[in-house]
Amino acid sequence: MNRSFMPSISTEEELLALQLDGLRWTVRHSYQNSPFYRQRLQKANITPDDINSMDDLIRLPFTTADDLREGYPFPLRAAPFDQIVRIHASSGTTGKRKVLCYTQKDIDDWADMFARCYEMANLSQEDRVQIAVGYGLWTAGVGFQLGCERFGAMTVPVGPGNTEMHCEMLVDLQSTVFCATASMALLMGEEVQRRNLGDQIALTKVILGAERHSESMDRRIKELLAVDDVFDIPGLTELYGPGTGLDCGKHEGVHYWADYYILEIIDPDTFEPLEPGEMGEMVVTTLRKEGAPLIRYRTRDLTRLIPQPCSCGNPLPMHDRILGRSDDMFIVRAVNIYPGQIDHALSQVPEIGSEYQVHLERREDGRDYMILKVERRPRFDADQNKAIADRIARDIRQHILVSAEVEVLDHSALPRTERKSKRVFDHRG
Repeated sequence: MNRSFMPSISTEEELLALQLDGLRWTVRHSYQNSPFYRQRLQKANITPDDINSMDDLIRLPFTTADDLREGYPFPLRAAPFDQIVRIHASSGTTGKRKVLCYTQKDIDDWADMFARCYEMANLSQEDRVQIAVGYGLWTAGVGFQLGCERFGAMTVPVGPGNTEMHCEMLVDLQSTVFCATASMALLMGEEVQRRNLGDQIALTKVILGAERHSESMDRRIKELLAVDDVFDIPGLTELYGPGTGLDCGKHEGVHYWADYYILEIIDPDTFEPLEPGEMGEMVVTTLRKEGAPLIRYRTRDLTRLIPQPCSCGNPLPMHDRILGRSDDMFIVRAVNIYPGQIDHALSQVPEIGSEYQVHLERREDGRDYMILKVERRPRFDADQNKAIADRIARDIRQHILVSAEVEVLDHSALPRTERKSKRVFDHRG
């Protein structure tokens, strides 16, 4: 590889100095060029000259998804239209799409960030990267392709679905890296096994993005596709798209590109900053983004900062894998539950696969019930179902503090999908 995409910083002090310069630039750029931000900062009685240290970050007002929807179609825009070369959008749960503007510099920065992901995953320019995520208005496919081309490896842009073509490309082109949602990677792993293609493909790595996934799903994908490693890549349309970090081969956390954005963790109820190691909501502030800069943007994603450095030696900080979203939380008998907690509990049970569903019901007695459907792994017999169900129910009760009815199903009984799997079904009306 001709160049490295890693930053030339080696100490925390150097990183903080870079972040302060970027924070001051972002506030000034936003104040001068974005009517939305100028109004929001003036309302908070803040000018660009007030940002003198990183401690001033918490004085800045939050930005939310509602701000993006209310400012449709060009919210947060802080560059003239003749400098906007692309837009991407994500669909919210309600209302208009969240549309983000990109200048050419934004696109170039995104390409460099994503190329850094491939570098951290130890790819080389000899690798052949097969992309199985969506193209279009959303950022996934074009982001994976953009970074691959900047990195210098061969791109095989098949897109989502179409398992027939994916199998053909894996065999004929001997792709070495597969990029997909976890659901799509699991589907492809099972398809490769069904077609007995294991000894005809050359995959060595899988990179998963666009969907929260569990440790057990990682292990299952690794086993089915017989790859050396499975990597986790975070992504958020508002923050460029996928490629803003990656867990390295040590898998001790997700290295995030702190030279491009500041990551805070706050309590989603009180909005107070949390200490490293405490679980809370991710808040991001960009340091270089021109088209649609972010100032303390509440992502709703839940994770924690990892206080200790990674044993790989890379100085970039880490956050944990995404536990879920603060708006994904559901309540059963006054207990707040996040899907990531279910993921973690099930990942500790070797007798079951990675697929599961949670069904919530309110029965005639007026009480809420949680029914957990899981799949027994093929090498275990059905006569073990009760023991498996009892163990899972006990673990859920011990760690999540709520009772669950557990149904153990045969392998592949739950539906597979080429996109994101739906896990929680609330039938309570």
